[in-house]
Amino acid sequence: MKKILILFFVFGLLTNCKESVERYTYPRKAVNLNFVELTDSFWLPKIKTIQNTTIKYAFDKITEEGRLDNFLIAGGKLKGKTRGKMPFDDTDVYKIIEGASYSIISSPDPILEAYIDSVINIIATGQEDDGYLTTWKTIDPMNPPAWWVEPGGRWENLSASHELYNSGHLFEAASAHYYATGKQNFLNIALKNADLLVQVFGDTSNHKVPGHQIVETGLIKLFEITKKDDYLRLSKKFLDSRGDSTHRELFGSYSQDSLPVIQQSEVVGHAVRAVYMYAAMTDIAAILNDTAYYNATMSLWNNMVNKKMYITGGLGARHNGEAFGENYELPNLTAYSETCAAIGSVYWNLRLFLLTGDSKYYDVLERTLYNGVIPGISLDGDEFFYPNALESDGKYAFNHGSCTRESWFDCSCCPTNLIRFIPYIPNLIYSTSGKNIYVNLYMSNKANIKIENSTIQLIQTTDYPWNGKIKIEVIPEKETEFNLKIRIPGWVQNHVVPGDLYSYNDNVSPEYKVLLNNKEILNEPESGYITIRRKWLDGDIVEINFPMTPRKVITNNKVKTNEGLTAIELGPVVYCAEEIDNNSNFDEIKISNQSLFSVHRNFDLLSGINIIYATDRIKQDSIKLIPYYAWSNRGVNKMKIWIPNELNE
Repeated sequence: MKKILILFFVFGLLTNCKESVERYTYPRKAVNLNFVELTDSFWLPKIKTIQNTTIKYAFDKITEEGRLDNFLIAGGKLKGKTRGKMPFDDTDVYKIIEGASYSIISSPDPILEAYIDSVINIIATGQEDDGYLTTWKTIDPMNPPAWWVEPGGRWENLSASHELYNSGHLFEAASAHYYATGKQNFLNIALKNADLLVQVFGDTSNHKVPGHQIVETGLIKLFEITKKDDYLRLSKKFLDSRGDSTHRELFGSYSQDSLPVIQQSEVVGHAVRAVYMYAAMTDIAAILNDTAYYNATMSLWNNMVNKKMYITGGLGARHNGEAFGENYELPNLTAYSETCAAIGSVYWNLRLFLLTGDSKYYDVLERTLYNGVIPGISLDGDEFFYPNALESDGKYAFNHGSCTRESWFDCSCCPTNLIRFIPYIPNLIYSTSGKNIYVNLYMSNKANIKIENSTIQLIQTTDYPWNGKIKIEVIPEKETEFNLKIRIPGWVQNHVVPGDLYSYNDNVSPEYKVLLNNKEILNEPESGYITIRRKWLDGDIVEINFPMTPRKVITNNKVKTNEGLTAIELGPVVYCAEEIDNNSNFDEIKISNQSLFSVHRNFDLLSGINIIYATDRIKQDSIKLIPYYAWSNRGVNKMKIWIPNELNE
């Protein structure tokens, strides 16, 4: 009976009626970064680099290139033409504010906060009286900044105008700023724009959809703050209208607009647009308990992970269209693997975990964090990869004209996306559900987590990802009964990733241990988590040991580009060979079945890394391997993740 009732309510939403719709929520909630103090030697310096270098660097860049001037020109405070080369240049401003907002949660900075407020005042200047906010359209809609965008009035060319993409990043950033500061100055701008979208696209006969998705998740963020059903309804209407040619001409598979979303089962088209849409579909599945949306997200994720994901977690095989390729099409030299797509994948996999509680989504998330996201930014914080090649010959200029990281791009979506994402990472460590605390990621921190009427402090200490020893001290404010759920990563359980796209090709059998107060916990993992149930006392200590040894990885034989090739991993980190470390014989290096691996810590190289040496017992020659994320920080170099096998007897 309940399922019938839910279907009735959902049908009402689909037909845009105003009846009350039964609302659900995610069964699990992430522990907000407001309650997590990061102390980690790996991740904290990366966040500090964003705070101390990249935010200011990016604000200077967008000021120099006229991103802020566009708001002033749109508002009549300056005279001139649209500055910049992209119809979505406004979003760079929003994304930097989003990252800066997350930054001041963990590192309060009154000067930065005041500067953010000054930028918000500039944004408000460019907003039209009815809430419309896309500066190039306000300034001169008949002269788009990019050659591939058609001129025209509001909402006329949504396949390329990016008006709704601009709104989506506005909503995401304004939500973050509100949560970080409690101020409503930015939120009010976003709500005014969202109300206009509801008026134009909501309970109307207008069935247009955005060319580039993200407004859907942005609207849901505003719904979560305001509980205004109109925002949720519009998000779902945008999704439901995709692939429906009844009222409009479809954009096609490039924009995930060839089939209704609930009929899509293969990840196709522009990879960033896709994962942003899949994240919104997961929101709808959770909030409306929508089985059709749930089933579609499961099918799409399985296709991506089993047939279209790089070993790094990267997504997108083709430069042409920044797009997914065919099943098992995963070239290395010409890989696109856009930084933004990796970030979008993390957002999607987080939602899938919160919905299902299955650690396999965190296995993909963790792999993507270490190998798909952070390669996009230099160790100094001021150079960037837009695409992330898995191989470089030092000649093919894969990074928009360069063989190494660039200082900026005309389309600067990836640098600003890194800014908005990296300070958000502490939000990914823990989650809760009822009496359960999930420990999802391993990095040193102090967290205060509410379980029913009690606050539990967890102090996590580790040198992960360089070794697998983790200590968690549990300090409840009073004796409290709850379940501590410890994630056992897939790589510890002999799974490179969920599915059969990659597998280990060695005889290693890792034996991990979880101890409570020096006594081993022998529980078997369920959905990837070992559960410790007890009344917790101040000073209880959980110790975890995930043995780390270099592992050889091979690819499913359907991926022809990796035939006869091996990759090397250590824990969650993918390694590569770079020419600067192997300059005498780089083009001839091979991994043999006689190779012996050794691991050496070097605190001075590349901000401190574990180096792997692969030494052939017969030939006595060695290959030096570094973490893939750290490559190309020492000039233009050849590089490869996948190394030829040599089968010695």
